[in-house]
Amino acid sequence: MPRRAGAPEVNAGSMADIAFLLLIFFLVTTTIETDAGLDRMLPPMEPPEDDVVIKQKNIFTVNINKNGQLLVEDELTNLKDLRAKAIAFLDNGGSPSGTAEFCNYCKGKRDVNSSDNPGKAIISLKNDRETKYATYITVQNELVAAYNELRNREAQRLYKRDFTELENEYRNPETSSSLKEELKEKVERIQGLFPQKLSEAETSSSN
Repeated sequence: MPRRAGAPEVNAGSMADIAFLLLIFFLVTTTIETDAGLDRMLPPMEPPEDDVVIKQKNIFTVNINKNGQLLVEDELTNLKDLRAKAIAFLDNGGSPSGTAEFCNYCKGKRDVNSSDNPGKAIISLKNDRETKYATYITVQNELVAAYNELRNREAQRLYKRDFTELENEYRNPETSSSLKEELKEKVERIQGLFPQKLSEAETSSSN
């Protein structure tokens, strides 16, 4: 009776090559997520020599307590109403016509008891140490959206494009250098009309 042959061997000579190719494939196709921070300007290391006097009417106070409740100008406010209130404050233009502080592009109520112009308007955000992070970020987003909505309005008026579209194209690394220079001028002009002055007040502790 003929002798049975042994089990066929698997040729593992090319396994290392296959593993190397798979490794390259996953390295090329895998996307690595990066953490995105909040765009904020930090105060200078040293205080200015001259004290800057800021009128109280030019400060828009937003407080978040430990329960996630929102107090806007000491008034209990729903989150869905925050953006509209911030826009009304930033776009108020309360300085009288003919003065150096008059805002000729503002479309607000021009209330003399509210902000003089967008350049002087400051939003002060304060939260409790026990405030939930998700609530804090949501409030931040609403305030930034108020600035972007006003900037989009002015960009449409001047350039027939949204500011967010101009800014994204300017920040795109694939945008040519010549176009970047043109976009930079437009972006900075719109930012100058509604400068983002969002101040982080010192966090309070719960009792």
